[in-house]
Amino acid sequence: MKGKTIVVKLGTSVLTGGTRYLDRAHMVELVRQCASLHRAGHHIIVVTSAAIAAGREHLGFPTLANTMANKQMLAAVGQTQLIQTWQSLFNLYGLHVGQILLTRADLEDRERYLNARDTLRALLDHRIIPVINENDAVATNEIKVGDNDNLSARAAILAEAELLILLTDQKGLFTADPRNDPKAQLIEEVQTIDDTLRKLAGGSIGGLGTGGMATKLQAADVARRAGIDVVIATGQVPEVIGRLAEGERIGTRFPALATPLESRKRWILAGPPPHGEIHIDAGAVKAVREKGSSLLPKGIVRIEGRFRRGEAVRIVNPEGRELARGICRYDALDLNLIKGQHSEQIESLLGHGYGNVAIHRDDLVLL
Repeated sequence: MKGKTIVVKLGTSVLTGGTRYLDRAHMVELVRQCASLHRAGHHIIVVTSAAIAAGREHLGFPTLANTMANKQMLAAVGQTQLIQTWQSLFNLYGLHVGQILLTRADLEDRERYLNARDTLRALLDHRIIPVINENDAVATNEIKVGDNDNLSARAAILAEAELLILLTDQKGLFTADPRNDPKAQLIEEVQTIDDTLRKLAGGSIGGLGTGGMATKLQAADVARRAGIDVVIATGQVPEVIGRLAEGERIGTRFPALATPLESRKRWILAGPPPHGEIHIDAGAVKAVREKGSSLLPKGIVRIEGRFRRGEAVRIVNPEGRELARGICRYDALDLNLIKGQHSEQIESLLGHGYGNVAIHRDDLVLL
């Protein structure tokens, strides 16, 4: 099985077993499953809920007014407890974790989005397990994603993952509410998300978390449109994470509508108009067109226009014809300083670096 990038979202109900306490015995079992996939060569990302639940537990379940400040206080306390727990459990298997706390603002601002993506990629490149949660200690309603189901979908897109696993206390999506209808049947695969399907999705059952089946459906729709397979399943199934990674039919599966790379390249072509041009030499043309290589600063001859890091640009050959389009890793000012130079000189010339390529081949579409 080829190595994949897999995002595992763990809901509060999974991490507490429906109680007021973190179920550490079950958490270590989930960590064992993640560690097994990690050893098999996969990249694992954990999106964790239960910060507020962990904060309540650590403080002895105080009686508090239901205010934003108190929720943020509980989250601030709980985040430290939660990340320490994950760190100690993954350390049992010789693995390191790195915490990333996000808000919607981090995902909507271009520069912050790219920085979050680079941090995530650096963790994965160094075989460190990213542990992601919403930054509830500082987030307000205006900048919150609001639930970790949708956060996990965006994390999966950020990481260009192949699989998003949403683990909950339910077996998946049913034709009716299984608590009330004994004839309710599990929907094993969803090809189309429509209003009829959305009506089947209910709210949070245990009252411990912020998400329910409705938010999972939203997350699945977002992720599959970005080329990511999604599965909703119960966290109580033995070896559930590994079995889902192998493609076993557990829970409700939402097949990707395209591969992540196809989806990304389609966006580059159909997305925002190019903001500038990068003129390249004949050697770079050959490398990009015939070898499928990334565009290096060495092959850049001239920069036209003003563009920021992360914006689309035209790539122009020596004859003045548009060869390709791509998403640039450096802004126009930086590229003017490093054009024609070897990649090893980027950091010394700029005082910083975002990688050794101007445009990565995965961010480049030949025309």
